[in-house]
Amino acid sequence: MKIAHVVCTYPPYYGGMGNVAFQMAEELSRRGHTVQVFTPEYIEKKEIRPREAPNAPTHAPQMRERIAHVRRLAPSLSYGNAAFLPQIKKELEAWDVVHLHYPFFGTAGAVRSWKREHPKKALVMTYHMDTRAPSWKGLAFALYAKFFLPKMIAAADAITVSSFDYLKASDAAALFRAAPDKWKELPFGVDTDRFAPREPSEALLDGLNLSPDRPVIIFVGGMDNAHHFKGIPVLLKALALLKQKTDLGIQAVLVGDGELRKEYEARAALLGIQETVRFAGHVSDEELPLYYNLADLFVLPSTDKGEAFGMVLLEALSSGVPVVATDLPGVRTIAQDGGQVVVPNDPHALAESIAGFFEDTAVQKEWRERARRLAERYQWRTVVDTLEDLYRSLVP
Repeated sequence: MKIAHVVCTYPPYYGGMGNVAFQMAEELSRRGHTVQVFTPEYIEKKEIRPREAPNAPTHAPQMRERIAHVRRLAPSLSYGNAAFLPQIKKELEAWDVVHLHYPFFGTAGAVRSWKREHPKKALVMTYHMDTRAPSWKGLAFALYAKFFLPKMIAAADAITVSSFDYLKASDAAALFRAAPDKWKELPFGVDTDRFAPREPSEALLDGLNLSPDRPVIIFVGGMDNAHHFKGIPVLLKALALLKQKTDLGIQAVLVGDGELRKEYEARAALLGIQETVRFAGHVSDEELPLYYNLADLFVLPSTDKGEAFGMVLLEALSSGVPVVATDLPGVRTIAQDGGQVVVPNDPHALAESIAGFFEDTAVQKEWRERARRLAERYQWRTVVDTLEDLYRSLVP
C-alpha cells in the first residue's frame, strides 16, 4: 500500500505524536509499503544531524532514516505547533491511505477537504490527546473541540486511540458513544531492542557528574510551551521535599529542551536543588537509551489530560526501569502495572512515592521484575500488525 502520515511535529522535536508517526512509518516501510510522513518545515537542517554517543547501541535508528521517510512542507502560517499547509491536498492525491495524527491545528481541515474530494480513499485518524492551555488559547481549543472535532470524526473512516480509558474521559467521549464502531483501541508501542536493560555508561555518568553510588531518577519530555502539562515544577518541588525530609541523596536527570528550560533551571536554583538536578538538554536518538540505563526510577508528573498515554513510560519500562506517574486516564493504564500512580499536581504525594520506592528494597525488586515483562507486550511490530490489518480493511 501507499501510506501517507500527516503530523504536526516530527523528530528531532521532542513529542509523542511525531515519535508515534516515525515508529509506524519505519515498521510499515520494513514490511514493503511505500510510506511518507508530511510535517511542517519548522527546524534548521543542522538539527537533524546525528551526534556520536559513547557506547551507543548499534541498533539505534539513525536520523538519516527519518529524513528518508519525511517530507517537510513550508507552512503559509504557523503558530507554535499549529501550521497551515494548503499544499497538503495536492501532496495527498497519490496515496491509498492517509493517516492524520490529531490534533493538527491549521492542517486537519485541509485533510478533511481532501477526503471530501476523494471519498473512496481511506482516511484514518489517531486521536492523540485533548488540547489544554490557559487563557484565550484554552478557549480557542475548547471551541475547536466543540465545533470542528465532530466534523473530523465524521470524515474519518476509522479513528484509533491509545486507550479507551483515556477516550471515555476525553473531549471526544460523546462522539465515541455516538459511533463506537468507528473507534479502535490501538496502544502505542516501544522498540524493545533499542530500549533494553544494560549497565550504566561510565562515560555518561562522568559527563553528567553523577555518583554511581547514589540513586538516580529520570524525566524525559519537552520543555516548551506545548508541553507545559509535563509537570516539571511539581517534580522539582518533590525533589526539594525529598532533600529536606530524607537522606537518600537522590540525583535527578531531566532530558529535554525548549523555551521553558531556563525557567525550570531557575526554579531548581530557588529551591536549592541545583546541585543534584542535571538538565541534560536535547539528546540524540543514539544517546537516549543510555540515559534511561542510568536511572533507578522514571518519573512522569504530568498535570492534565494533555498527557494521554506517555510513550516515555514504555521506553523506561523496556529499559528495565520502574515508573511513577500521575493518575490520569490513559497514563495510568501503563503506570499502574509498571510502578505506581499518584495524585496529579501533588508534590508531597510524588515525594512520598519516590521515597517509598528507594526505602524498600523488596518494592524495588518487584517493580524492576515487572517492568521489562510489561514492555514486551507493547512491541511496535505487534501494534503495527493491527494497524496494517485496519488499513487493508479500508483499501478497496
